[in-house]
Amino acid sequence: MSAWLLPDHIADVLPSEARHIEELRRDLLDTARSYGCELVIPPLVEHLDSLLTGTGEALGLQTFKLVDQLSGRSLGVRADTTPQVARIDAHLLNRRGVTRLCYCGPVLHTRPDRPHATREPLQFGAEIYGHAGQEADLEVLQLALACLRVAQVQALQIDLADVRIVRSLLAGVPLDAALLQKIHAALAAKDAAELAALTRDFPARSREGLRALPQLYGDATVLIEAEKALQGAPGLPELLSGLRWLGERLQGVRVSYDLADLRGYAYYSGMRFGVYTPGASDALVRGGRYDEVGAVFGRNRPAVGFSLDLKQLVAVVPPRAPKAAIRAPWNESHDVHAAIAALRQAGETVVCVLPGHESEVDEFHCDRELVYVAGAWRVQPLGGAAHADPITTKN
Repeated sequence: MSAWLLPDHIADVLPSEARHIEELRRDLLDTARSYGCELVIPPLVEHLDSLLTGTGEALGLQTFKLVDQLSGRSLGVRADTTPQVARIDAHLLNRRGVTRLCYCGPVLHTRPDRPHATREPLQFGAEIYGHAGQEADLEVLQLALACLRVAQVQALQIDLADVRIVRSLLAGVPLDAALLQKIHAALAAKDAAELAALTRDFPARSREGLRALPQLYGDATVLIEAEKALQGAPGLPELLSGLRWLGERLQGVRVSYDLADLRGYAYYSGMRFGVYTPGASDALVRGGRYDEVGAVFGRNRPAVGFSLDLKQLVAVVPPRAPKAAIRAPWNESHDVHAAIAALRQAGETVVCVLPGHESEVDEFHCDRELVYVAGAWRVQPLGGAAHADPITTKN
């Protein structure tokens, strides 16, 4: 096998895309900070028992495991950052009130989580701890939309759901883990025939309610239909009212409801959402409420948040033009070195043309050049007249 071949679903990021990803990363972190989020940087590797505590089997299967050569203990390379942020909130910060945190860093998956996806996403996310009310849910939704808008994603659609609806319909029904998993799979696939077979011996309220869920997808009229179709489910009016409250407060985006959407069922504890745009094969953003995430760390705080993959995001947003640069000659003169330093200090990109490479393709899209005119170094448009003012340098 050739030494330069990379593992399946692992790829280098080349300069143009890397520049775009880095610009997006900065924009998203600045947007999160504008909402009061503080940046945290958890480690890429942790002890396996800490990394996977309370996260469920699915994340365990996505996690690469290795042995620490110093301690002999099992380590894991993180496949998701949220459990680490929950640990930070619970143990390192240990604040009483609301805490807003954000992060951005690589995660590693044993398998791609969707067709053609990378196994090394660059995960960005934001989370609010300490507030159980819907105000935090709404803020997270608004921040997720603000991040996508600053990335120039067009035609956004949010799908809202609440995992408690299914739990309400299953309340009091004796189930083993295998049957529950099959029901979740049938609902996710909207497989009405399989769902009818699995629930044929259920109480009438649960059976009819579960069978109705796959058809409860669409605009706000779905919530009216759900009130009729799911009558009698404990707490249902409050859950539907909560979804309606959120949807009515989201501006400039198409809102839909999918009451059978159970992705992340074992992880989420309430409202959950996905944000979509035409041209993307899957949701760009996923998030919701996961109040139990900190329980395993000894501090069961309300929590709500979202995450996205910057590598997926950059593939669906318009390319950004690179910042124009200045071309400068290679020269040993103190004056030219001082002029270049002054330009760089002012925020300009200055590319020195090394001897013998004057005719090479300009990868930095230089639109100006540094030239010596009338006894001073000046910047002029390529092929144009020199600027009147020479470059000044600080002593």
